[in-house]
Amino acid sequence: MFAGIVEELGVVKRVFRKGNITLIEVSAALTLADTKIGDSLAVNGVCLTAVEINKDSFAFEAIPETLKVTNLGALRGGEKVNLERSLRVGDRISGHFVLGHADCLGIIRKKRYFNGNLAFEIAVPVEFIKYCLPKGSIAVDGISLTIASRKSNTFSVYIIPHTLKNTTLDFRGVSAGVNIEFDLLVKKEKYCKSFCLE
Repeated sequence: MFAGIVEELGVVKRVFRKGNITLIEVSAALTLADTKIGDSLAVNGVCLTAVEINKDSFAFEAIPETLKVTNLGALRGGEKVNLERSLRVGDRISGHFVLGHADCLGIIRKKRYFNGNLAFEIAVPVEFIKYCLPKGSIAVDGISLTIASRKSNTFSVYIIPHTLKNTTLDFRGVSAGVNIEFDLLVKKEKYCKSFCLE
């Protein structure tokens, strides 16, 4: 489990196939410090297991399904990724509970400034828009954000300068794919209401 607070921007060293598994090697410093083989880390908000630890990098294995439903399948060498270590008991939770299980791939439709504040408008498959509650939490590429508004199949989030500087959002343009994980509490409530009505 994670909090959606990016600790570090890692850099993809290489992506290579090994049978049906894709290995993703990422250079890092802070998140590498106390990570051991078998630990979970969020890479662009996707929970992956460290299977190899090197002097200045670690490697993760990704199955075809993970690559299909996230933007990890499009990663290339030299690209930056958001990194976050899993929570430990007693940690302060500055964002919201994030499982690292992307629900869908969102597409950035607009990226513009309103009164000096940067806003992203992101489209998601229409069946997921019910989870986008204004003022509710959402994870975009593993970044805990607050939904400002929603339309038929898009939602908007505002980005403060600190977040822009310390995450991959500064490099994401219109048409870019971003990993979306909806708030667990919203999904649970919607699921329970649907289940109870059946």
